[in-house]
Amino acid sequence: MLDLERLRALHSVATYGSVSAAADVLHVTTSAVSQQLAKLERETGQKLLERNGRGVRLTDAAELLVAHAERILSLVEQAQADLEAHRGSVVGQLTVAAFPTAIRGLMPAALRSLGADHPDLRVQAIEEDPMRSMPLVSRGDYDMAVVQDWNNDPLPLPEGLHKGVICDDVADVAVPASHPLAGRDTVDLKELAGDPWISSSPDSICCHWLLRTLRAVDSEPRIDHMAYEFATQLALAAAGLGNVILPRLGRCDVPPGVVILPLAAPLSRRVYAVWREEAARRPAIRAAVTALRAAVPADIPAVAPVPR
Repeated sequence: MLDLERLRALHSVATYGSVSAAADVLHVTTSAVSQQLAKLERETGQKLLERNGRGVRLTDAAELLVAHAERILSLVEQAQADLEAHRGSVVGQLTVAAFPTAIRGLMPAALRSLGADHPDLRVQAIEEDPMRSMPLVSRGDYDMAVVQDWNNDPLPLPEGLHKGVICDDVADVAVPASHPLAGRDTVDLKELAGDPWISSSPDSICCHWLLRTLRAVDSEPRIDHMAYEFATQLALAAAGLGNVILPRLGRCDVPPGVVILPLAAPLSRRVYAVWREEAARRPAIRAAVTALRAAVPADIPAVAPVPR
C-alpha cells in the first residue's frame, strides 16, 4: 500500500519544482524528503526522479503517480473536513493569509475572538498580497486567504475555491495639505489628472488597480514613488510628493500635512475570505469567517452571510 506522506512529498516536489522547495513547504529537511522519495521508489519499484543539471525532474512514472496523488490528497482533505463537520468541533490548525490592511484592520480582533471561543483551534496569520495568496490556497499551502477586489476591477476566483464576503471598504484620496483642492469637501478623480501618485510595489494588486483606474478617467498615471506600507505612502504625501488612494479598513494615523478627500464617485473594494472546496465543511472555516465579519469596524458594514 502506498504511504500517504511519501505521496505528499512527491506531490510537493512536482508542485514546487525541487526537493529543497518541497522541504520548505513541508517544514522538514531536504534529507527527510529525499528519504521519503527513496522509500517510495522502493515501494513502487519505479524510478521517480532523474538528475537534470543541478536539479531533478520527474520521470514518466512519477508524473503518473503525481496525478493520482493529487486526487488522493484532495480526498484526504475532504475526509478530514467531513469528520470535523460530523464532530461539529472547531479544532485543528488554520493558516490564514491576508493583505496588509486586512491583517491590521481585521485579524487582531478575529484572532483574539477565535482564541477565546475555540481554544482547540490554532490559527496562524500570514501577510500576503492577494495575487500570491489565492494560488497558495489553491495549492493547499494556506487554508484560507482574505483578499480584495475593487468595484471597477473584479478579482477572478480560481476554479476550486469558494468565497464569502466579509465587508465593503470605501477608499478616499489623501493629498498634500498644499494641494489646490485640499479645501474641498469631495473631489472627482478626473480633477487629479496629471498629479503625481504614490502607490505600492509594481507587482501588487493595488498598483495594478491604480494604473487601470486612472487610465479609465483619461489620466495617464504618473507614479513617482512606490512603498508597500500606507504609513510610508502618507509620509511621502505629507512631504508634498504625491497623492495616495487610502482605504478606510486598517487605516493608520494620518500625519500632519495630509488632507483626506472623499471621492464624489466613491471607489470601494469588497473584502472576501476564500478557501478550497474540499475544506468547505470544516467548522473552523465557518468560525474564522464569523470572527472576521465580527471584527469589521462599525463604520464599515459587513455585507454577507456566514458560509454554509
